[in-house]
Amino acid sequence: MTATGPCNALDVVDVVALGESMVTFLPTRPGRLADVPSFERGIGGAESNVACGLAAAGHSVRWVSRVGADGFGDHLVEAIGGYGVDVSAVRRDPVRPTGVYFRTAGDRATDAHEVAYYRTGSAASAMSVENVQPEAVRSGRVLHLSGITAALSKGCLGLLRQLTAPDEGRPLVSFDVNHRAGLWQDADGPLVLLELARGADIVFVGVDEAEEAWGVTGGPESIREALPEPPVLVVKDGGRGATVFASAAGDRAASATPGPQWGQRDGTPPTPGHATGAAPAPDADAAPTSFVPALHVEVAAATGAGDAFAAGFLSATLRALPLRDRLRHGHLWAAAALAAPGDLAAPPSRDHADRLVALDDAAWEKLRLGPGWTQAFERADEEVRTP
Repeated sequence: MTATGPCNALDVVDVVALGESMVTFLPTRPGRLADVPSFERGIGGAESNVACGLAAAGHSVRWVSRVGADGFGDHLVEAIGGYGVDVSAVRRDPVRPTGVYFRTAGDRATDAHEVAYYRTGSAASAMSVENVQPEAVRSGRVLHLSGITAALSKGCLGLLRQLTAPDEGRPLVSFDVNHRAGLWQDADGPLVLLELARGADIVFVGVDEAEEAWGVTGGPESIREALPEPPVLVVKDGGRGATVFASAAGDRAASATPGPQWGQRDGTPPTPGHATGAAPAPDADAAPTSFVPALHVEVAAATGAGDAFAAGFLSATLRALPLRDRLRHGHLWAAAALAAPGDLAAPPSRDHADRLVALDDAAWEKLRLGPGWTQAFERADEEVRTP
């Protein structure tokens, strides 16, 4: 089975990503939503962005979700499947629609933007323990989730609580906090995100969202103090860089294997324990903490950069690379997204990324990347190989 071929329900894949994807409408010119006359259609969704990036890089990936029995649902399934993601576990909802959203051309990371979501009552918001195929969810070495899903409905929250609960048979759980204050209907959202993060194996969180959601200030070390449970915690600090904290259990990620159990559907607690699988012995000489500065990038749009970072880090984790190299791969994948106008961008090829990751610290900090940098590297490499 390859990344571009379909997967049977029980085929083991590198990564399963569960979450909502929406059809995105991007303006054809700058301006207010009220003034933009036309839009171009795209796709957007934190988990599916990660899935598409990993599949484009050659990993086997399955996306689990629900979409409407409508044309927008057709488009999502076809577009995400076109990246090489297995979409056989996506279910069609005959009643609820596929979510959509519109945004202006401004940067979503600043106030110079507008976003209009039409996702209330969407097909994906109806996901629950009862209607998500357990064999598909448990079929990856890594299960990638985000806090966005937990905010969509009580059923979605129950599902994420089930998936992050201690369970001897579960895959390695990757969780991107993705705090979106506007999605939560009550004040308990931040505490829910903290609960889910504490149950995951790999957690991604930004310094800014940790302060906004949990009131944690003082930088990465303070966040680790507030969140000591995850074996691997990745703290992103915008243009400054990213820090990873790892416990002794953190390096079993690359060899975690899925188990046969789904947990209890009757409300009783699942079997205690985390992901199973023979793990390589941790490197006694490896530092449990690593910081890698962010790259200098000519930014076209900030959308999708966090998802790309997570995908790059997970790709390197599946290859059992050192912590520093995992962060560097995350930065490189984020740089590819930052230099592209949409939510999704092709990641750098593995060869080129590995070469850049191997640079010494001084050369790494001197890198300057702009739009098209991944293609430029590929063209240069092709010229070297061509007689």
